[in-house]
Amino acid sequence: MTTALYLHPRIRTLADDRHIDGAIAVRDGRIAHVGTIQEARDALGRSADEIELPGAAVIPAFHDAHIHCGNLAREMVAPDLRDALSHDDVVSRLRSYVIPAGAEWVVGGRWDRNAWSDRTAPHRSTLDAIFGDAPVSMPSIDGHANWVNSAALRIAGIDSSTPDPAGGRIERDEHGEPTGLLLESAASQVRVIAEASLDKQLPALMLSVQRELLTAGISHVTDLDGEDVRAALLAMHSRGELTVRVHKGVQAKFLDIAIEEGRRTGEGDARFTNGPAKFFADGALGPKSALMHAAYEGTDDTGIAVTEADALLDGVRRANERGIAAAVHAIGDLANSTVLDVFARVAETAHAHGLRNRIEHAQHLRPSDLARFARLGVIPSQQPVHATTDFPLSVQLLGDRATMHYPWRSLLGSGATLAFGSDAPVEPINPFYGVHAAVTRKTRDGEPDGGREPQERLSVLDALRGFTSGPAYAAGLEDSTGGVEVGKHADFIAVDQDPFTMSGDDLWKAKTLTTVVAGAIAHTTAS
Repeated sequence: MTTALYLHPRIRTLADDRHIDGAIAVRDGRIAHVGTIQEARDALGRSADEIELPGAAVIPAFHDAHIHCGNLAREMVAPDLRDALSHDDVVSRLRSYVIPAGAEWVVGGRWDRNAWSDRTAPHRSTLDAIFGDAPVSMPSIDGHANWVNSAALRIAGIDSSTPDPAGGRIERDEHGEPTGLLLESAASQVRVIAEASLDKQLPALMLSVQRELLTAGISHVTDLDGEDVRAALLAMHSRGELTVRVHKGVQAKFLDIAIEEGRRTGEGDARFTNGPAKFFADGALGPKSALMHAAYEGTDDTGIAVTEADALLDGVRRANERGIAAAVHAIGDLANSTVLDVFARVAETAHAHGLRNRIEHAQHLRPSDLARFARLGVIPSQQPVHATTDFPLSVQLLGDRATMHYPWRSLLGSGATLAFGSDAPVEPINPFYGVHAAVTRKTRDGEPDGGREPQERLSVLDALRGFTSGPAYAAGLEDSTGGVEVGKHADFIAVDQDPFTMSGDDLWKAKTLTTVVAGAIAHTTAS
């Protein structure tokens, strides 16, 4: 195990907004002392390698509280449509895409129809013309819609006579024929088949994902992808290749397997722990499948209940009774109200097992629901960049209603613990993008001036805690990770600029120079 002394004149533990000019003493991969250089030397009691860290500051390494490592891996071999500005732009990119040798499906895309200038509806005929009989599955940027071609529909057994699945929708033309646009559970039905075709590539791709994480200063992730990703990560771990710490969630459809294997949230070792069970209460804002108390502007549509309240309660209770925390996706204000109702009914069970249930996204909230998070011990697991990318869409679809949009400061003020993540690959993994969004509530282009709902902006300290100690607390691992403190794992990063002295508008430009995990340098750009 690593024993070393890491020196820097500006060490920020995030206990407060002050810094220490000194050193971090590491013994056996954990922090033995943080203080002056001489104090740190004395704490080790013997000579050790002394390493001068580069950059303007040292801070705790990041923990991404909501990420999809499997999807990140798959997108490394997929067409990239996330910044396409029109349907024609998408067609042009797809025509130039070269299908990898041996590929059974064309998988990927991350298109965003709300960003297209023409708003043309995705249709299977477009993909048929480009890819012919090669099946295509292209999730939208938020993953709640899937654009597929005729070959994919055939393989999935979807035609004009196929009913909409529970918690999903098959978009159809005037003749009742599927258009190739699938929403929620209907979208997942095809994605599962398509992504299974990439299983053989997944182990190698996961190593590339780990390199990206370490480069971004991320030492810990809460991953919410499937059992294939769990298997790939555990295989890496058995080979000694897993550097990043993983808190691995289990999707609700695999809950029976987790229970049968006796998995309990928080159990594991220093590199790999079992995480929460992931459920869905609703969809997403873009396809109007987020479940709202009031209809979307100009419609009678209030969204989709992906899982009905009674079924959600049954699943969450079953998980909690067996020592597994629940993480429930909820975007709309009605979905969030419903999930809080569910968590209220299992609160005693969760407390008895030491579990911290969480709501993933907690995007739109009624003011009356804010205080319930702290009262019930529920973690709002949120993604700050989503707030800035969804601002224009929320105004367009929701208008002026008494719904709070990512109310970080209000949640914090009510006593809730914020756990921040990226939801990558929906958003980039760079945590500094999220810190910037949390502090300014602006896009990286500086819009809108002053930030949207600026009363909900966070301090730099609170934003950084959202990406460090907050996720550790949400995972029940606050005693061993999430800060530069004696006894915790020696996970910290050196950054090129000090976030506490930077302009808020420039926070997204900060870069990680060196990432230390368990006291060993796992990534560095320093010469």
